[in-house]
Amino acid sequence: MKNGVVYLVGAGPGDIGLVTLRARELIESCDVLVYDYLIHSAILTWCRSDCQLICVGKSPGRHSIDQSAIEAILIEHAEKGKKVVRLKGGDPFVFGRGGEEAQSLATAGLRFEIIPAVTAALAAAAYAGIPLTHREYSSSICLLTGHENPEKQTFHVDFRRFAQAGDTLCIYMGMGQVRRITTELIEGGRSPDTPAAVVQWASLPRQRRLVATLETLADKTEAAGLGPPAIIFVGTLSGSFKNLDWFGKRPLNGRRIVVTRRRAQAGKLSQKLHDAGAEVLELPMIDIEPTIDPRHSEDIFRGIAAYEWIIFTSTNGVEGFFKNFFNWFEDIRSFGPIRIACNSPATAEAVQQYRLAVELVAPEADAESLAKALVSTHVLDNANVLVVAGNRNRPTLVTKLQKDGHAIVDTLITYRTEPSDLKDHPSAREFRERGADAVIFTSASTVESFAAQATNLQLMPEARRPLTCSIGPTTSQALRKCGLPVEIEAAQMNLDAVVEGLITRLAVKQRSPTR
Repeated sequence: MKNGVVYLVGAGPGDIGLVTLRARELIESCDVLVYDYLIHSAILTWCRSDCQLICVGKSPGRHSIDQSAIEAILIEHAEKGKKVVRLKGGDPFVFGRGGEEAQSLATAGLRFEIIPAVTAALAAAAYAGIPLTHREYSSSICLLTGHENPEKQTFHVDFRRFAQAGDTLCIYMGMGQVRRITTELIEGGRSPDTPAAVVQWASLPRQRRLVATLETLADKTEAAGLGPPAIIFVGTLSGSFKNLDWFGKRPLNGRRIVVTRRRAQAGKLSQKLHDAGAEVLELPMIDIEPTIDPRHSEDIFRGIAAYEWIIFTSTNGVEGFFKNFFNWFEDIRSFGPIRIACNSPATAEAVQQYRLAVELVAPEADAESLAKALVSTHVLDNANVLVVAGNRNRPTLVTKLQKDGHAIVDTLITYRTEPSDLKDHPSAREFRERGADAVIFTSASTVESFAAQATNLQLMPEARRPLTCSIGPTTSQALRKCGLPVEIEAAQMNLDAVVEGLITRLAVKQRSPTR
């Protein structure tokens, strides 16, 4: 046995929330990742920076790498002692050719493991509200493949023979032969009036669900323009429970929203949008780099007890400050009796994670509002104030504290904000090709970077033209300054208000159960 190991891992049907913990653990630690074209792009970000990514790009009608070549790639890297993950859509042992790859590895004397996953039929049924079994209607299911033998141009499956087998038929890879499949099922004795359904892009926000009868399925599928990847369902339950389509009832179902925050900060907003049914494209417009002047920070932290107020203007500032704070002090009690003010609830929440109380939060989440609140509610004459900020923060806060509050203000820069280079970024390419329904801007810096990279983000003619969504007045001002419209502005400067604004403008009317 060689030292390397290959893990044949199922990635599930598409929704990364359905990826197993074991699968993620292996993806995060592997040396080589060999993956299919249907894998959710966000999964690739779980890999180590030094992981070798190999896309074998198999898709209907386009087999860019032969199956034997894929097996050779697995063997080659495993024989070099590598930890290899072969990541496959769905479950590796359900029409995924995992058995062939496992046999090839076994023949080569290599160690391998199989990591199962949620297979497409189970996910498509659940996300489309189609029970596969029911005590009163269906007690058996049958998984079939509609994929032809590429050499003989014949079906692997005799559908006439399976017409009476199983209460519910789940047909994989059959979209190219819908008419042929339905005809053979009818010829085999299945009633033309049997309920049937197609679920395309199962578990993803772009999911589409079509309900018909066995006799009308081919015509309706063609008229709706449905294609792979999709699962075909045939059986009593396929169209009998229209009120169970929970997935299609979410307010932003099918909407495509761009989040311009960097990935480390996009998580909460992306999850809220996902929960509302949106397809989220993370397009990080800025890069955040920790930075601090050693001499200046030494003066600050040695004299930390002299400050009466410390003001945090962002969650990035909080992160940078406390990272350096604990380089100087081992105990949070060294923070002393300093009073804390923050520019927003999100920043206050970041501070509170260190078990510190925040005395003041800006009512409108901007520098002017924060300065006004401090000056009007607290005596700042000759008070020592430390403002923790980034390199691009405007001087408004410091100026007002000094001029109107007569405070003695020091500033500690803990991070740098720089525009991202999106020229070759995969998310930028996807945005150019498909566009979006809306782009969310959460800061002036993301707006400025977006405007500066207009050439890299120019939409193709067929792409959707997005609305611009701002988190608040300061961001809206930056949009107008860059010549961009403000089509949606959050009622309050927080993520929930952003999502509510999008729902108000973009909420999808409930579709017919045939879609």
